Amino acid sequence: MTEAIIRAQQVEKFYAQPSENRIQVIAPTDLSIVPGEIVALLGPSGSGKSTLLRMLSGLSKPSAGQVFWHEKPIGSVEINVSIVFQSFALFPWLTVLENVEAPLKARGIEPEERKDRSLKILDTVGLDGFQSAYPKELSGGMRQRVGFARALVVEPEVLFMDEPFSALDVLTAENLRSELLELWQKKTIPTQAIFIVTHNIEEAVLLADRIIVLGRNPGHVRTDFKVGLPQPRDKKNAAFTQLVDYIYTVLTRPDVIPDVPRLHVDGRRIRDQREMRYEMLPHARPGGIAGLLEIIIDFGGRADVYRLADELAFELDDLLPIVDAAQLLGFLKLEEGDVSITAEGREFAESEILKQKELFREAALGHVLLLRQITRALSNKSDHTVPEEFFLDMLDEQFSEEETQRQLETAINWGRYAELFDFDATRRRFVLPEVEETAAIVDGNEGE
Repeated sequence: MTEAIIRAQQVEKFYAQPSENRIQVIAPTDLSIVPGEIVALLGPSGSGKSTLLRMLSGLSKPSAGQVFWHEKPIGSVEINVSIVFQSFALFPWLTVLENVEAPLKARGIEPEERKDRSLKILDTVGLDGFQSAYPKELSGGMRQRVGFARALVVEPEVLFMDEPFSALDVLTAENLRSELLELWQKKTIPTQAIFIVTHNIEEAVLLADRIIVLGRNPGHVRTDFKVGLPQPRDKKNAAFTQLVDYIYTVLTRPDVIPDVPRLHVDGRRIRDQREMRYEMLPHARPGGIAGLLEIIIDFGGRADVYRLADELAFELDDLLPIVDAAQLLGFLKLEEGDVSITAEGREFAESEILKQKELFREAALGHVLLLRQITRALSNKSDHTVPEEFFLDMLDEQFSEEETQRQLETAINWGRYAELFDFDATRRRFVLPEVEETAAIVDGNEGE
């Protein structure tokens, strides 16, 4: 795993009040910035985007938690970051060259070196020939270029940007975004990572390798995923639009977090954007899981797996799939070869049949991604049926052809038991139970 340049561990921001209550701005949050990534941070107004940026960049101290720079507390080491602000933040009494030299001067760089470095970066951002101009003589776009030059001249390891294009007109912003991306991709700048706060969804999808979306009251991470679209990105591309729609849903629907869409570009599927991997479903039946839980209760709620297999005259390889299935569903915990039943597992084992089905259904939807996807797909389809091939196509990216079929068979077995869906083996389609009943009635009537 790549070591993070900046890592936030349970950082939060709050303000104490005289009433002993406190205003929570950022809930405890874990976040990392790694080399080679442009990270975009999105969120509704008041979600704490700029507050989080300031904590990550060392401008603001967290109320709790810790920020690390290469795994050392950020307050104990010298960090190398720069920030580009929305408001340009130039010194109006200094020339363009003097503005760019300012951070180098603050670091004690000798005049000759800082002039050479500043002229070089001005040339890089397209401002060669404007070094003697004052900010008031420049357009908004050119002033923001000066802001970029001033941030980049110190050769930051991480470049932070806080709504850097929001004060610009659409065409200027588009041009600057393209130029920034070109500098990044060609490695013209030595920056290892870019962290950009934005309210513009399209901007995030255009630029970022990874997107984080915050919720508010207090600020918290709602989704954090990788963007698998190749550069350059086309706003009119269907996959681009899918991602924009997904982010819009996350921002506007605080009650739900939809799955990141599986994208297709020019006929090629882009892998799931969170690099989501399906759990390997253990090939165990619900009845076997219930039986195992009852036996473990008789053992006092805890047992050594190897001794348990011996006691039951089971081959260990036959028992482990049932143990793994119960663990996946949250009914068992496995620690150093010992299994112990959870409260959920005990309730499941001791319940009547209908209650067991209900508890199994809740556990399956809570812990098994494939079952959630099948159920959602069926709910969203107008006829509430989905062909088997659709899910085989998704699974075969991760499993062999044989295992893909076995995974789907196990999912069908669990889904039927939980009454989440049924499977029409003749048509090779998943169906909701009530739809199948209706279809059977129709077919029966047609045969009369």
